[in-house]
Amino acid sequence: MKFQIEKDVFQDALNQVQHVVSSRTTLPILSNVLIRADELGLELSTTDLDVTITKRVAAKVASTGATTLPARRLASIVRELPTNEIDFEVNADNAATVKSGPSFFKILGLPASEFPVIGEFGEAREFTIDQKLLRDALRKTSYAISTDETRYVLNGVNCIIGEGMLTLVATDGRRLAMVEQDLEFPAGNETGVIIPTKAVNELQRLLDVSGELKVAISDNQASFELNGSFLITKLIEGNYPNFRQVIPSQANYRVTVEREVLLAAVRRVSLLANEKTNSIKFAFEDNRLAISANSPEIGEAEEVIDVRYSGPRLVVAFNPEFVMAPLRNLDQDEVFIDLIDESSPGVIKIDEPFLYVIMPMRVAG
Repeated sequence: MKFQIEKDVFQDALNQVQHVVSSRTTLPILSNVLIRADELGLELSTTDLDVTITKRVAAKVASTGATTLPARRLASIVRELPTNEIDFEVNADNAATVKSGPSFFKILGLPASEFPVIGEFGEAREFTIDQKLLRDALRKTSYAISTDETRYVLNGVNCIIGEGMLTLVATDGRRLAMVEQDLEFPAGNETGVIIPTKAVNELQRLLDVSGELKVAISDNQASFELNGSFLITKLIEGNYPNFRQVIPSQANYRVTVEREVLLAAVRRVSLLANEKTNSIKFAFEDNRLAISANSPEIGEAEEVIDVRYSGPRLVVAFNPEFVMAPLRNLDQDEVFIDLIDESSPGVIKIDEPFLYVIMPMRVAG
């Protein structure tokens, strides 16, 4: 196999696929990137057996072939090469030589035949989605995915397609983020699947602000084709809990606040949050919100901000990180906090089909 490729093109492609590679794999081949050269250019693939990502790029191919090379080491070498033109050659023993200007490297690889076979799709429901729509929806929900591996059905984003709507939900049992978007798709393609965290993270890296992506969903896997990349992932098997029952049906009070002002205030006050309880207090009364933290071992902090609120004094404690997470991932200037009372879940909303339910914590003192 022999080809010539531009450094920037090769580096970008390696950066896109190398995140899938696990640093703690027991199979050496899973640390490698599969490189196939054909008449059209190069195809780079990596996998951890759950998520597979493939990227196609242009290259001047002198002779076709395939090999696998250590993904992270190859990416490090390419990043440091001194010129933009790279000459690449692989011999029959899967030893690759890389030349760029005065630099020369020889990297030992493994045969392409050892690389796991990339999954084939049988019967699959297919549709297209606007990339910006999905990118926005994942950004607004994915931070709420559970990291508790004992609750494996929560270790991903629940994706529901039906009734002309795409609904994405993520929860860890203490908070829940949900986005609903209008979506046209072929009749009979209604489905509900759980996309695992790793695939969600890789997809977010690949998604752009324009263009469409093709989605195919079978019984146990999903594929996403976009921008010259192809991502295949196993789906999480199991039944996602009935999330709608934890969403309060109505609120007694609404607080309107500037998103960035609230985010900055919570971030500052949280510096003195009690490490044991990891909570801060929100005291709402007549167009003001007092945010405070009190830690006997460290000290205390308070910040008062202007809000739009008319109602009785309400004091609620929340985990500060759980409050900041949606605020970081929203673009809107204003957010609404809907409250029932001091012991019921609070709901953060915006002027779009998004909501975030957050469980209160016990207020001490």
